[in-house]
Amino acid sequence: MILDEQGLFSNKQSIKTSCVSENILDMGKREVSFGTPVELFIQVSEEFNNLTSLTIKVQTATDEEFSDAVDLIEQTMTLAELKQGAVSNIKFLPKGNLGYMRLSYTVAGTAPTKGAVIAGVVDATQQSFHNI
Repeated sequence: MILDEQGLFSNKQSIKTSCVSENILDMGKREVSFGTPVELFIQVSEEFNNLTSLTIKVQTATDEEFSDAVDLIEQTMTLAELKQGAVSNIKFLPKGNLGYMRLSYTVAGTAPTKGAVIAGVVDATQQSFHNI
């Protein structure tokens, strides 16, 4: 798997309170879910502590200010799941693109003092390992 800086929503972004991804991607005015799916990679890069859960949402809007933000898909991960290396079940960008996309991170419970995420669009993800 290759991560490209221009396709990153979050680059080992520390999540200590509810926030949005440090980067917004301009996806153009076309639907991104037609044809070959655009793969999305979201991984815990530093183990979380304290919180009860973290909800990750893919959001889209017609402007970079997200004045008309629409949630496209979400996943809630519990503290037990938020170990370093854990990967989100959100595997592809969903339909509904309005032009711009970002991720939203919502912390439930006590604010964590550690925990980070790397997330972005990728050409392909590593699915398995085979002994040859």
